[in-house]
Amino acid sequence: MICSTLRRVGHMHIYLVRKASGVSKGHHQHTVGSRPAASEFAARGASGNVLELLGKSYPQDNYSNLSRKVLSRVGRNLHNQQHHPLWLIKERVKEHFYQQYVGRFGTPLFSVYDDLSPVVTTWQNFDSLLIPADHPSRKKGDNYYVNGTHMLRAHTSAHQWDLLHAGLDAFLVVGDVYRRDQIDSQHYPVFHQLEGVRLFSKHELFTGIKDGESLQLFEQSSRSAYKQETHTMEATKLVEFDLKQTLTRLVTHLFGDGLDIRWVDCYFPFTHPSFEMEINFHGEWLEVLGCGVMEQQLVNSAGAQDQIGWAFGLGLERLAMILYDIPDIRLFWSEDERFLKQFRVSDINQKVKFQPLSKYPAVINDISFWLPSENYIENDFYDLVRTIGGDLVEKVELIDKFEHPKTHKTSHCYRITYRHMERTLSQREVRHVHQAVQEAAVQLLGVEGRF
Repeated sequence: MICSTLRRVGHMHIYLVRKASGVSKGHHQHTVGSRPAASEFAARGASGNVLELLGKSYPQDNYSNLSRKVLSRVGRNLHNQQHHPLWLIKERVKEHFYQQYVGRFGTPLFSVYDDLSPVVTTWQNFDSLLIPADHPSRKKGDNYYVNGTHMLRAHTSAHQWDLLHAGLDAFLVVGDVYRRDQIDSQHYPVFHQLEGVRLFSKHELFTGIKDGESLQLFEQSSRSAYKQETHTMEATKLVEFDLKQTLTRLVTHLFGDGLDIRWVDCYFPFTHPSFEMEINFHGEWLEVLGCGVMEQQLVNSAGAQDQIGWAFGLGLERLAMILYDIPDIRLFWSEDERFLKQFRVSDINQKVKFQPLSKYPAVINDISFWLPSENYIENDFYDLVRTIGGDLVEKVELIDKFEHPKTHKTSHCYRITYRHMERTLSQREVRHVHQAVQEAAVQLLGVEGRF
């Protein structure tokens, strides 16, 4: 699998580099479409079996599956780049929470953490959030592992336990998160999340409630669709009401008054009950965030056993694409001045409608191959295409599956759409990249080419 073979490519396939070295000539930025050196498949800074990342050293093992493509994004912190559209969304949310929620001494109730390291332990990313050991979200095919004990965080929730354990009871966390996923205009292996958490003591939750002094946060009962076994119904409903009111105010601040909102029941391992918020925007219902009442087991383990709370998480790219009408998630990584200058506004709440750049023509090529008898993971192929094609690749879709009636071997055919966001691609440029994808798929994934 690509997970275990990426580190070997620098020694195996130097020839992959030379065949397309001119794809991005004249561009100051290597990552936009240039044919990568073979060493691009290996982890950045790897010396022998050690990866140097953000000033720390991590031993490599058979869990390590980081490519240069993804590691080149670590530390970019788009959400902290002034006037970037993701920065604008973050600042608008932060300003709203600072103004709406004030502590006892006139200071903001919510602390904001937007520079926490994206390298976390697997315990932080999964176990602290009560995600079972056999849960499918832990799969190597869906995550970027530094090694068996460390990974690039898959969500900002990875920091919840630590911040609760430090004694915080109201905070926002903003940061880049990493997931191996399909390739299209809505998905990218790196995106940005904003996480919110608030805890309540008995006094805070029931103050102002009739006969509140007689109400309790906790009880021992049974779990139902409406509450956890340790929470009273009164406490659960008040926390749920505060959560939904808080988030309704937030999206109204972002999108304006008159917004239609609905709540959909869902499941998360670390909240119950859990909900997704959907908004009706231009006649279409869109899911914008997930939230719920925090699992008391998580809260207790962090040392806040006398409190009850809620949590929510939203994607900054998702909101920015809706608010600013940005059609392609790759644009957030663009350094094209025509894109960036549209978001240099004097007031972060100023309305911005993205004016599309000229859309250059696409070049479409298909690739077909027989799958190996075992260990084929589709996200390995997507990762390989991203590593070789970079942001030239707009979309990859599986368009045909075939099982041979005699050999029972399975064939996949993928359609790869190449499109540069800043210029027209030539057939020759794309042919070089596409050939490299074909060769790498055979060498690294063990497929049998049908090309």
